[in-house]
Amino acid sequence: MARTRQQNVTAAQWSTNGAALGAPDLTEPGSYPFGDNVFSLAVQKSRLPKEVFKQLEATLARGEALNPDLADAVAKEMREWAMEKGATHYTHWFQPLTNSTAEKHDSFYEPAGDGTAISGFSGKELIQGEPDASSFPTGGVRATFEARGYTAWDPTSPAFVIENPNGTLLCIPTAFASWTGEALDHKIPLLRSMDALSSSAIKALRLLGDKAAARVFTTVGPEQEYFLIDEQYYFERPDLYTTGRTLFGTKPPKGHELDDHYFGSIPERILACMLETERELARLGVPVKTRHNEVAPNQYELAPIFENSNVGSDHQQLTMQVMQNVARRYGLVCLLHEKPFAGVNGSGKHNNWSMGTDTGLNLFEPGDTPHENISFLFFCAAVIQAVNKHQALLRASVASIGQDHRLGANEAPPAIISIFLGAELRKVFDTIEAGEGDPHTPGSFLGLGTPVLPPLPKHGGDRNRTSPFAFTGNKFEFRALGSSQSLALPNTVLNTIVAEAIDQLADKLEALTSGGTDVEEAVVEIVRDAYVTNKQICFDGDNYADSWYAEAETRGLANLRTTVEALPWLVEEQTINTMERYNVLSERELESRFEVSVEQYSTNANIEAETAASIARTMLLPAAVRHLNELKAADHSGLVAESEGLVDEFYEAILALEKANAHHPAEEGLELGKYMRDTVIPAMESVRAVADKLERIVADDLWPLPKYSEMLFIK
Repeated sequence: MARTRQQNVTAAQWSTNGAALGAPDLTEPGSYPFGDNVFSLAVQKSRLPKEVFKQLEATLARGEALNPDLADAVAKEMREWAMEKGATHYTHWFQPLTNSTAEKHDSFYEPAGDGTAISGFSGKELIQGEPDASSFPTGGVRATFEARGYTAWDPTSPAFVIENPNGTLLCIPTAFASWTGEALDHKIPLLRSMDALSSSAIKALRLLGDKAAARVFTTVGPEQEYFLIDEQYYFERPDLYTTGRTLFGTKPPKGHELDDHYFGSIPERILACMLETERELARLGVPVKTRHNEVAPNQYELAPIFENSNVGSDHQQLTMQVMQNVARRYGLVCLLHEKPFAGVNGSGKHNNWSMGTDTGLNLFEPGDTPHENISFLFFCAAVIQAVNKHQALLRASVASIGQDHRLGANEAPPAIISIFLGAELRKVFDTIEAGEGDPHTPGSFLGLGTPVLPPLPKHGGDRNRTSPFAFTGNKFEFRALGSSQSLALPNTVLNTIVAEAIDQLADKLEALTSGGTDVEEAVVEIVRDAYVTNKQICFDGDNYADSWYAEAETRGLANLRTTVEALPWLVEEQTINTMERYNVLSERELESRFEVSVEQYSTNANIEAETAASIARTMLLPAAVRHLNELKAADHSGLVAESEGLVDEFYEAILALEKANAHHPAEEGLELGKYMRDTVIPAMESVRAVADKLERIVADDLWPLPKYSEMLFIK
């Protein structure tokens, strides 16, 4: 039976459909002010009694728990604000070890004795919840029968309401912990790491002469890449809706070879979807700044302005949720998998990371003369030292089965972690190392050859898009994150290892200055030593070049190509010592994350393999046999011979995959992960290789799966 072909639909039609589905009327661009659905600081200030608001601010500033009376006062105003917006329920919105969010909805209303109901929401209910923790991944921290877990309100991340055509929900960002106190989520370690880095950085700033700053914050600005495809194609592909990626599909005649999609004009339906997504995010306080076409057909990017790391991490989870929800209103599906289409550019999430003081100073702002900015040089040297020492841990923090299809594939950073400093900054460090020379890079202008266009200020160095960890002006860009990944773990690692390096350099600075050395001289000496010891991590060349892999090996850099190779670094002694020293993650908490990650790898690989075997046997093989029988009936001997050989090869490959799926020598742990990597995944790839050859010769009306040329180019 011939497969139905999708007809393109205009954005106007989908806007009408979106309204029918209950989407808000967004015809008035300014009808919803920024943060309209957020119980923000401004809302709290306007609604809470003056003394209550002051008391709340002071309590949070001291990092203390709210007393019951204060909690009740905040809960009352939060409830009334949410109910004015139509909320009937609330949830403690948390982030278990699944890279997604979780929620349990409870009603504001409680039955009264006279048959009516009254609304209630106490400070106790605001501060603490108790979801069943037995079915969330714990990595052995809890036995399945031990169900108690707690959610705890995070007052540093504002509550918000989510609107639905049939009601509104108050979402309260919370942390999630076991009854025995271990962190079962990504938020708790992130908050701990931010505290650790702030403490270390403030100590260093005091030694550097800054007496004003009281706290240092880390900030993030993630660049989210994603695909949008027509939902009809999505639901005709069991591999897509089961695993998030296509397990079959031959390369189309046209991909992104013409370079015509990147920054191209955004198609009408796609733009309409983007605009609605951004307006919803704006109402939720997410400061979206940039949108554009990405490299691959039907691939796009959305990027917000920098935010506090904790809030930015929460907002990133919310962004992915909103993107997926809004896409459906336009007959689209948002794909967040790192590699939904083989042979086509995959999706990542660049993590722009920086450090700043509560007085407004960006510690990674080099200024016009970075060689004279001792504070900048000190903190930059700390990052170089941290990344070199913990390069393997950083790689482990972004490891997943989806990433194994992307990292190192000439479209994303390689699995080797290195730092790109840029020509200007590299010259500064090289001059400091040599102890002589001119570290200054003079400013210049780029003339465009016509008086109509003004000369442009030219940067002191070019960018390097192949680097996994690049300095980009006043921040570091960790480019190895996967598109579906939570920001929390990579930023937890980054904050903690930099805190450690800052302390190590600060101890040296304190020792030198106590001995009478001038601060500036001491910083130069410390920066020189740190750079000389760790400069093997710095590389400004082409990270995609084959020669880099050989050079990286001679430098002693880790090349952890797969998730199975990278994950053990979560529980290496060096990792445990650092994380425990800064009270970010205990050995037990690290082991739980290792076990959860390994299990997720193996489980996802098994799901993919079982899905591939099912599609191959029940959809693709029958199509190929029908095609072969039609050729035999038409007596096309040459075509029959070609097809018959491939059908036999395909059947044998399917049998091999089914055998690999049925006989797992290990039941769990890293050994099962290795079996999946070394046996099951290659067997699955063998099935795909033959299937993709068959797709090229089987009659189009018989092939049961939508093809890449349809999914990627019908917008």
